[in-house]
Amino acid sequence: LHFDAVLQCQGEQRGHSALLAAADALRPALRALTWRSLVGLLAVTGLRTGEACRLDRTDVDLDDAMLTVRDSKFGKHRQVPIHASTAEALHSYRQSRDRTFTAPGTAAWFVSTRGSRLNEANLPATFARLIAAAGIQAPAGQRRPRLHDLRHSLCMTILLGWYRDGVDVQARLPWLSTYLG
Repeated sequence: LHFDAVLQCQGEQRGHSALLAAADALRPALRALTWRSLVGLLAVTGLRTGEACRLDRTDVDLDDAMLTVRDSKFGKHRQVPIHASTAEALHSYRQSRDRTFTAPGTAAWFVSTRGSRLNEANLPATFARLIAAAGIQAPAGQRRPRLHDLRHSLCMTILLGWYRDGVDVQARLPWLSTYLG
């Protein structure tokens, strides 16, 4: 899936575009780019938030368009291929991050405005503010969207695409399971 298109299925693109626009409004600029990159990456790869926060610089191979996810659920490792547009977006993030922090204090790919690894425990509060700024509301009686829901949206996008294309979904489920870890 293309990073720039961020899920064009089931009317979700409007919500994702608004979410990315809300991220762009964060300050300082590196925080905005970090959140735009994080949300975009989660939306197009289905990574868990903890997996994204644990990515190190050596885990992101932009030349081969591949992420290495280490110590995922059940302690497993996997490689996650990314689209060229995702690699481009991550390259842009890397350039800005490295201009801001010329002497990195952490091996982390995603950093806070202090230059430390993003803390997964702090993500929900900022994400809730982004949801509100994007004007995304939960239907009555339902909880508001969570960052982890981007993973679920990706799964549904893939499954619906397979059904729409007449693919043998049962045969493809092991691939999806492996991809998502």
